[in-house]
Amino acid sequence: QEGTEVPSKRMQNTSVVTSDLLHKKLLKSEQENWNDISPTYKAMTKRIKEKLEELHNMYTLNSGSPRMRFGENVYFEENGCIFLAKADDDEGNADILFSIEDLGFSDAFIQRIRISPDQRYMAISLKSENSEEATCIIMKLGNFPVVEKVIPSVFSFEWAANDVLYYTTQKNLKCQNVFMTSFTYHKHTKLVYTEQDARFFVDLYCTKDRRFLTINSNSKTTSEVWLVDCRHPFESPALVQARTTGVIYHVEHRKEQLYILTTYGEPAEYKAILADNYIHRINCNTYCRSYRNIASSGKENWQLVYVLEKQTKLVDFEMFSDDCIMFLKNAGHLYLNVISLVSHSVQSIKLPTWACEFELESHPEHTTSTCYFQLSSPVHPPKRFAYSFKENNLIEHAVQEVPIITNCHTTRLLAKSKDETLVPITVFHNKNSKELHRRPLLVHVYGAYGIDLHMSFKEEKLMLIEEGWILAYCHVRGGGEQGLSWHRDGCQHNKLKGLHDLRACIMLLHDLGFSQPKHTALAAASAGGVLAGALCNTDPALIRAVVLQAPFVDVLNTMMKTHLPLTSEEQEEWGNPLEDEKCMKYIKSYCPYQNIKPQCYPSIFITAYENDERIPLTGILQYVQKLRKAALDHASRTSKKGNWTPNIILDVQANGSHCDSSWEHSLNE
Repeated sequence: QEGTEVPSKRMQNTSVVTSDLLHKKLLKSEQENWNDISPTYKAMTKRIKEKLEELHNMYTLNSGSPRMRFGENVYFEENGCIFLAKADDDEGNADILFSIEDLGFSDAFIQRIRISPDQRYMAISLKSENSEEATCIIMKLGNFPVVEKVIPSVFSFEWAANDVLYYTTQKNLKCQNVFMTSFTYHKHTKLVYTEQDARFFVDLYCTKDRRFLTINSNSKTTSEVWLVDCRHPFESPALVQARTTGVIYHVEHRKEQLYILTTYGEPAEYKAILADNYIHRINCNTYCRSYRNIASSGKENWQLVYVLEKQTKLVDFEMFSDDCIMFLKNAGHLYLNVISLVSHSVQSIKLPTWACEFELESHPEHTTSTCYFQLSSPVHPPKRFAYSFKENNLIEHAVQEVPIITNCHTTRLLAKSKDETLVPITVFHNKNSKELHRRPLLVHVYGAYGIDLHMSFKEEKLMLIEEGWILAYCHVRGGGEQGLSWHRDGCQHNKLKGLHDLRACIMLLHDLGFSQPKHTALAAASAGGVLAGALCNTDPALIRAVVLQAPFVDVLNTMMKTHLPLTSEEQEEWGNPLEDEKCMKYIKSYCPYQNIKPQCYPSIFITAYENDERIPLTGILQYVQKLRKAALDHASRTSKKGNWTPNIILDVQANGSHCDSSWEHSLNE
């Protein structure tokens, strides 16, 4: 209307331009700083790179990748090539079907492989270092495999039938659309499902017997599942149970019955629920019901059968024709429960004490009598195991070419936190090391999203062990190592508990003679940067050096920016400071950036990525500037003998992304 003041866009644009110029100035300054410093480490870098390549060639190259079995055929991927071998033949005689170079993607790596039930088609996703979005390529197999279709920006995909593929698309870190595409008689593509809630992420999974394809829509705390009947893949999906805040569930199927893992009811851990009169009562974390009456699947018909033991993490779950296997973790130990779906008996098998991580091999045929998987730890290369249902035992598959790690000792400890909670720690060190209190110690922490610390094999960890280092992994609250409650006790208004846990872990390690503060370093990545950065502010004297990779260090400002793609869904982890003043004050109390002050900080080395979609580079640049200023202010104010100014170094990489990377990229880092 006439006379109404119009907000000045010039003012807004000026603010944006000023911010952009400041960002570029800070980035240029850090790049120049890195170019000046990096030559100092040239000789060390050369030595380390040669050692890592030697270890990689000795262990990882020979350990082999997981196999996919279809009857007499075995498919596997190595060095960007897809191989086909016969199950009873030497894999040295395997045929190369195709390579990613043949497809024109020499700078990418294979992220996922799915083979159609009749083995006529193979769908693979290829991902480059610089993007989180993958490209799905559908190959028509045969004597001369050919490209049938290329689909950009795909996250997950599954075959619903021989020639029908369902897939989700990814945009701005979100997956909210599900499409179906067919390749033979009815060649067409159509939208099947759209998720409207920005907090939810959609992915796909096929039940083990391939009877149903599940469309899973999950937030951090809530889930909803829709079923596609694989016998009628063109029909609309059917809802199992409408989403209920705080309830997570996952669906499997066997002999016309659904088996569902759910957190419904108290305590809010995974448990067994049954729904109606068609139930077979089994002693496992499932409920089962007949698909004949999908309307009766609502939780009002659920009855509690069995609950996981306290502080036990359900890592994975695999269905077979007459048995199911549950991989579990308790106080850092891995074990599996084998449940007979016929006799309802349960056998619990403890896995080797050194094992920290497992990877289940693909078993497309649910009627198989053997379950194959690989076990590893940060310092133990993957070792292949099999569980035989017929013989009821665990079999280790020795690979002669891979040397056995015998000189590494694994110790599991419990640290008492501020509120008396016992926090697990996994420690590795060389058996021949003497005077452990003089040895350097590298502590690892994460503690967010209910995700476990990454503990699969890494060449650099084994190298450190061989050079006399001690490695410690602190399984603090906020992570998922001891079940869902372990995560809840370390998120939102409980975030400080994770910090108290980390402090208690490091102090216990020192008290027990594992190194000392002046020889202790702390490593963290992504959201683990919150606890690592907070500890630098509260207890800098506990550690001498910190290594951070793409760290989340500015929680408050990031959670105040609603235009960022993850802000809405992240509120379930950190809270909503925009609408809750109490939450804002709480985040401010531990946020690494907000609590920097003049004091003697440890030396800090940060790796960041220029095009990181998850962790804004601006926040890291400002954090480094503020931290460096605080350290220099402290040094200038004090002149005590022995005072030192820490090295605070930032390496901003033009390439690379926040997630998985290839061996070559990891080696360069």
